[in-house]
Amino acid sequence: HGRNAVIAPLGLTIFVWVFLMNLMDLIPVDFVPEAANRLLGVPYLKIVPTTDLNVTLGLALSVFALIVFYSIKVKGFGGFTKELTMQPFNHWALIPINFVLETVTLIAKPISLSLRLFGNLYAGELIFILIALMPWWAQFALSVPWAIFHILVIVLQAFIFMMLTIV
Repeated sequence: HGRNAVIAPLGLTIFVWVFLMNLMDLIPVDFVPEAANRLLGVPYLKIVPTTDLNVTLGLALSVFALIVFYSIKVKGFGGFTKELTMQPFNHWALIPINFVLETVTLIAKPISLSLRLFGNLYAGELIFILIALMPWWAQFALSVPWAIFHILVIVLQAFIFMMLTIV
């Protein structure tokens, strides 16, 4: 609670980072992988980093580490431990139940954060691939509106990841 000099730079960094990774989804589906195959001999290349669960989980675990670090820094180790053991039931006999509940809650945060970003961008890329498999005359009619809509999804997902990190 109060002012923290880390929040604004962290939020802006995460927003720009996720936005730029998501923006790569607007490059044609087969352009960069085919160029990598012909020029560099790389047989497989995934162009959008956020459609790989390893990248989104890495981002979320980095945020998780920051959450734990700053919770201990602000509240102290005793305050952090008290938060894990005395909430939601403030009674000494319920410390094991509180600890299990709070641990599950704490672990679920980065997992849900990473799966949300991964799922939304992976689904968007799959739709681009399905459009690319259509005849040429249908591709333009479907790809342009989907790309315009997907620009909104890209910005929205970066914003959601940033806001959930800050909160």
